[in-house]
Amino acid sequence: MDNQRLLIWAFFGMMAWLTYQAWMQDYGPRPVAAPAVTEAPGIAASDGSIPELTDTAVDAPDVMPSIDSPRATDASVSAPVIRVATDVLELELSTQGGTVQGAVLLKYPIAKDRPTELVELLTADINELGLIRSGLRSAGEGPEANHRALFNSRQTNYSLGGDDELLVPLTWSDGAGVTVEKRYRFARGSYKVVVEQEVTNGSDTPWRGAEYAQLQRRSFEQKRSMFDVDSYSFDGPIVYDGDKAEKLKRDDLLDDGPYAFASERGWFGAIQHHFVSAVVPQADTSQRYNVSVRDAVATASSIGPTQIVAPGESRTFTTTLFIGPKLQSQLEEIDPTLKLTVDYGWLTILSQPLFWLLSKAHSLVGNWGVAIIAVTFLIKLLFYKLTESSGRSMAKMRNLQPRLKALQERYKDDRQQLSQAMMELYKREKVNPAAGCLPILIQMPFFLAFYWVLLESVEMRQAPFALWITDLSVRDPFFILPLIMGAAMFFQQKLNPQVGDPVQVKVMQVMPVIFTVFFAFFPAGLVLYWVTNTLLSIAQQWKINKVVEAQAKQKKGSKKPEAD
Repeated sequence: MDNQRLLIWAFFGMMAWLTYQAWMQDYGPRPVAAPAVTEAPGIAASDGSIPELTDTAVDAPDVMPSIDSPRATDASVSAPVIRVATDVLELELSTQGGTVQGAVLLKYPIAKDRPTELVELLTADINELGLIRSGLRSAGEGPEANHRALFNSRQTNYSLGGDDELLVPLTWSDGAGVTVEKRYRFARGSYKVVVEQEVTNGSDTPWRGAEYAQLQRRSFEQKRSMFDVDSYSFDGPIVYDGDKAEKLKRDDLLDDGPYAFASERGWFGAIQHHFVSAVVPQADTSQRYNVSVRDAVATASSIGPTQIVAPGESRTFTTTLFIGPKLQSQLEEIDPTLKLTVDYGWLTILSQPLFWLLSKAHSLVGNWGVAIIAVTFLIKLLFYKLTESSGRSMAKMRNLQPRLKALQERYKDDRQQLSQAMMELYKREKVNPAAGCLPILIQMPFFLAFYWVLLESVEMRQAPFALWITDLSVRDPFFILPLIMGAAMFFQQKLNPQVGDPVQVKVMQVMPVIFTVFFAFFPAGLVLYWVTNTLLSIAQQWKINKVVEAQAKQKKGSKKPEAD
């Protein structure tokens, strides 16, 4: 089988795979929503508000009214804002409920050529809405420390400065002896925010209530373009139900209604390419989850079971937030499953080890481009024996070209006889024409895995390589790498046998041009991988051709050539 023809089929197979994945994201099977449980204890309402809550575990069930009930503090006036600065984050906390209503990532500019314009992951701007709310529902009458209650703060500005940790406390009281201190904990270099809500019951009656959290994020229809690889990254809500992670598409939530489930080890979040806002309730606590979309806003929420705080006692509810880039090391520190927000698609089983290998290489060389080259060497070494066998077969076919052309002239009017004569020649010379197929098929998953690793791993976002390549996660700005790749593929063609009719040969000759055009819009890191792999393949095939030619000359010197 002609190696170039196999390359064409492999390329179109890759394109078909990418197209299929894009089709599955838009039109594939929809997640099956759990049975409606809005009447069960602790579940969030379909509109994202905290609904009425009954807890049958309590001897005398208490009813928790809607968050929009008159019990909610009327704080329609503009509440004071607390500004928090760490070495990696700038946050805005509203004193109304302690809502996180602003988050700027100090180390991540929107574009490399605009270093002062930073990624804003959370904002109160309705066009890019992003809010994380938390609070406490309490049973019975009286006010509660929900996300509409007004909290007090000793300061309006907090800064990490030279410290390793920063604590931002907010306080609230119902006026009858129950106080709540909501504390936000930050650490140097970390995008984790720990939210602690400590209830102290100074009254003479038990406090009954539940903690909840809510994430609101703008929601819109995604538009994809082959000229923008970023557009193929999922943007929207994601949940983990204790068994698997599920990306929830806007259309599914609009058509099928809210997605609800219960879990003791769940979490929810909103992902947008390299960044994530996630809420992780305290592990091993029974939580009810709900995700819905209304107009241009997606709302995800969780609420725990009713807890009792006896008079004179305190209880702390803990929720962990992650607001930042999808740094897998930091995500795993919070919860090992949280790294599933890094969307490697169906190739996670291959992409995760590949990313680990790239990370190890990067820790040694300090450059992601060099790490890609190093890993490509390792992959090539791993499949060396397999590709060597294929290369020897291709080299033998190259030496058979004159005899194959003679057969084509002899049987040009009888294709059946031509095929039979060619197969006899292959068998006699111990050449497998299909030997080039398997190595290419095996290497294609690595190519696709590299594609998703480069596209999704924030560690490589805006990572420079050398010279004009200042960002490996986007296309080469001057298309130099794709041109080098096209030239390398053209030279590779010259090392491989050219079979088929003249039309097929001409088609093969224009394939490097077609590949160059397609690869021009792929991430530069992916093209770097393909260029490196092609150059290594050329070096290997050149060496094999020399060895096979020497063996063929030695064979001719020992006996006369066999007639066709």
